[in-house]
Amino acid sequence: MNIKLDNIFSLIFFVSTLVFLLIYGFWMINTEKRLKRFFLGKKGKDLEDTIEALTENIEKLKKAKENTERELVVVNAKLKKSIRGLETIRFNPFPDQGSNQSFAIGMLNEDGDGVVLSSLYSRDRMSIFAKPVKNRKSVYELSEEEKGALDKAEVK
Repeated sequence: MNIKLDNIFSLIFFVSTLVFLLIYGFWMINTEKRLKRFFLGKKGKDLEDTIEALTENIEKLKKAKENTERELVVVNAKLKKSIRGLETIRFNPFPDQGSNQSFAIGMLNEDGDGVVLSSLYSRDRMSIFAKPVKNRKSVYELSEEEKGALDKAEVK
């Protein structure tokens, strides 16, 4: 009985070894085919030139990325100073005359600097005022409408 078990174990070992060798051989043949396709018509010098060209392209891309990052910093600095908040309020300063023909426009950047433009309309004349704003405050007295326009124009 012991001889039969030894024969069975030997048979299982040889069959598993044969299966392993078949799988390994199949894998080697596939790898060889893929490598032949990859190197088809190419010499070592061609591959070296290709690698050098790819390296040069990578260096160019790195330089372009650095330039873009520097330019982005400049653009962000300029954008911070540009008018980002804008609000218009129409109102009637003289209840007995006309309608909402007067207005106040608040324009602010991210730092709260900008200008408030206001127009007062009456039948006889129209007046336009521009008041500079620094840090959300003006050295000139602001009307309630101008303050409202600046509050709504604040960049959040």
